[in-house]
Amino acid sequence: MNAMNTHYPDAGRVEPINRHTLAVIVDNEPGVLARIAGMFSGRGYNIESLTVSETEVARHISRITIVTAGTDAVIQQIKAQLDRLVPVHRVVDLTLQGKALERELCLVKVAGTGEHRTESLTLAAAFGAKTLDATLNSFVFEVTGTTEEIDRFIGLMTVIGLVEISRTGIAAMGRGSEAM
Repeated sequence: MNAMNTHYPDAGRVEPINRHTLAVIVDNEPGVLARIAGMFSGRGYNIESLTVSETEVARHISRITIVTAGTDAVIQQIKAQLDRLVPVHRVVDLTLQGKALERELCLVKVAGTGEHRTESLTLAAAFGAKTLDATLNSFVFEVTGTTEEIDRFIGLMTVIGLVEISRTGIAAMGRGSEAM
């Protein structure tokens, strides 16, 4: 049988895996996040980043931003399965809408004295980080930016004396005046 006449995928063909940022509008009720996370884990999908917050208090609506990766077929399947969940109002693939605005907040604790202390302050200023706490031998910096910028900042602080990191995950929004 000719490969063009089969319903089976080409075993030799490798599809690219792409990163997608999904915005999911849901009812803000108990168990919604667990159902969504369970859908991902139950099907073997990975969540790279997850942020959730109530965005419309009067209507009890929350926005979940999920960063995941997969082939085009896997991403389509994820979106379709999310759409079928009862508390989900809308699923938007911000990646397909063009370059979405993505930002992450990170708290970084750095310990050091002398030159390391001065160097950490210089690097923090270069990245636009805000100093939240300062002691004689440590700082806690707040830095916002893209995931890549945060990763670079953490990498540089690792050399100086990184102690601890806390990251929010990605918050994302499409460009322009249109609502999602």
